[in-house]
Amino acid sequence: MRVFITGASGWIGSAVVPELLGAGHQVVGLARSDASAAALTAAGAEVRRGTLDDLDTLRSAAADSDGVIHLAFKHDIAFSGGFEAAADADRRAIDTFGEALAGSDRPFLIASGTLGLAPGQVATEQDGQPSAPLGAHWTGGLAKRLANAHATAALAERGVRSSIVRLPPTVHGDGDHGFLATVVAIAREKGVSGYIGDGANRWPAVHRSDAAHLFRLALESAPVGSTLHAVADEGVLIRSVAEVIGRHLAVPVASINPDDAAGHFTWLAPFLGMDSPTSSAHTRELLGWQPTQPGLIDDLDKGHYFATPSS
Repeated sequence: MRVFITGASGWIGSAVVPELLGAGHQVVGLARSDASAAALTAAGAEVRRGTLDDLDTLRSAAADSDGVIHLAFKHDIAFSGGFEAAADADRRAIDTFGEALAGSDRPFLIASGTLGLAPGQVATEQDGQPSAPLGAHWTGGLAKRLANAHATAALAERGVRSSIVRLPPTVHGDGDHGFLATVVAIAREKGVSGYIGDGANRWPAVHRSDAAHLFRLALESAPVGSTLHAVADEGVLIRSVAEVIGRHLAVPVASINPDDAAGHFTWLAPFLGMDSPTSSAHTRELLGWQPTQPGLIDDLDKGHYFATPSS
């Protein structure tokens, strides 16, 4: 296939691109900067210059493709108070892709998330569907992003082979600058590796390479309207994560009172306190996906999260 990818030079996209190329697909990546364009060219992909707001560019690129993978999201504004605006931009892109692909039966994949789907319970692919009840925390930008996933699934009724790939809060690996790297940076800055309360809350996780493999399988064969979970570790104790970080940084490991969590972890506190174990049993059965890379704790123990800039 000739596949158009937004976010192609990002953390997930830069693993998806070689995964697709290695399987014989052609890749066209959206690039908003010279650096992104150069990275895509070096990886062997074609470049389409533009941004997520260039709807005419998105429409044209989708029309010229055999499938679309939409990975871009305005994380820079989402986590600085503009989550709703980021979700609105995401919805405009999804609607544009839907219009371009309508009636074609071509695949259209988006990235979504697992965090908060069924707090305190093991979430499955059936949670977070339009008919499933949601907790009170699903408001504002979170609610809008979930609605975007529902809108993507609904494109099945318009002749698009749409599917949603939900990613856990940590997609880990060497070079990660996301949630887990932020937790490490906070521990280094504060001189203590903290967890909230008793640290018994759980996060699902997946290695970046395993996530990329699932995106390829979904592109090639996911049934229309599928919701998939890119989850390798069903639920890792946050306390266990803090213990590994403390050992590698040689700092004490300590509980942070929930009342003090916002001061200690800043914007990350609401996410780090969630208990969101997640299953991928249905996804594995449906597509034969089997993660092969190190789990979260083993990957942390490799040490690359603790390298300092000078090293």
